[in-house]
Amino acid sequence: GVLRRTSPQTIQERQSQERSERGEGFTRWRAISALIVLVFGGVLGLIFTTDLFYVRSVNVRGLENLTTEEVFAFADVANYHLFWLDPVSVRENILRSSSIADATVELGWPPNMISIQIEERQPAIIWSESGVDMWVDLQGRMMTARTDLPNLMRIDVTVGAFDEPLTDGRQLDEDIVFGALQMQELLPELPSLNYDPINGLGWTNSDGWQVWMGSGIGMREKINIYQTLSQDLIARGIQPGELNFSNPDAPFYTVLWGR
Repeated sequence: GVLRRTSPQTIQERQSQERSERGEGFTRWRAISALIVLVFGGVLGLIFTTDLFYVRSVNVRGLENLTTEEVFAFADVANYHLFWLDPVSVRENILRSSSIADATVELGWPPNMISIQIEERQPAIIWSESGVDMWVDLQGRMMTARTDLPNLMRIDVTVGAFDEPLTDGRQLDEDIVFGALQMQELLPELPSLNYDPINGLGWTNSDGWQVWMGSGIGMREKINIYQTLSQDLIARGIQPGELNFSNPDAPFYTVLWGR
């Protein structure tokens, strides 16, 4: 082997070359970092300055009687930026509608940035008060009647029966709903029922008698009593004006004429 001494000049050249390479590498990484910052800044600027990420519409599934426009209005997201929206808050806004039982909100990317799956409340009866028709679900919650549903039992309410205004979301006693549905099942020939806050549900029969049944699910027993009493009154030639079975243990009637 041959031992060669490295001259001081050679060492200096090598050190200078290494410093130069390190400087070039540092400069290269700084340029790459600056490029990344510029790209991300441009992307963020594009996201927040273009109209593409501002909400102008929503995608709604599960509609039966409501419209997309109604759900969009309740969601309260018009002209909001996608990054400003919270799906939990949007869902709470949608549930303000008395016609919606539940909702699921998902956020995505354009063009369908907001997807909403709703479950509408199902009407059980029609509540007609002061010339205004409302739907009522099984829980007694009122909502706007949106179309004609002839299969639903109609309840005509005595004028001035309630002090509170007839509005979406007003709560009705569930016993009224259950009683009306049971009467519709037992007396399907009845096109509608009357409602009085004291006497409950009732109707005017073919003989012109006003019949009251109260409310609740005990309608079968009350109707049986009504049918038995009606036959007895007819046999005795009595013309009643009103029959009241609100309390099945103490039914009563008023007499227009007869024995």
